[in-house]
Amino acid sequence: MIKDRGMKKWQGMMLPEHVAVLNKFFGEKKRVPKPDLNEWDLHANEETLQIALKRKCEMTIKMWWDGGFHFRGGIIKDVDLSKRTIDVDDPFGLHTYMLDSIVDVTVTE
Repeated sequence: MIKDRGMKKWQGMMLPEHVAVLNKFFGEKKRVPKPDLNEWDLHANEETLQIALKRKCEMTIKMWWDGGFHFRGGIIKDVDLSKRTIDVDDPFGLHTYMLDSIVDVTVTE
């Protein structure tokens, strides 16, 4: 029976600097540029936000930050136009998001 050390002998070949550079390289490849929304898209998002706020219904928000899209759901509690923020209540608590990061809004009833 051969008792080999497995991957132990190759672990020394990867320095932490190599791992950091590889992670940075592959992380940058996954980045997505922020989409430019035209006037029609912004108007549609505004209407959907108003409907969701008045009805107090569940909705899903597609947002862009840090080079990627993120989806958040919940019920809109408040929209602050002076700070350009939106407060969303979900099962984990109340969260505040920037209006400028919102790409799409859909009502899920």
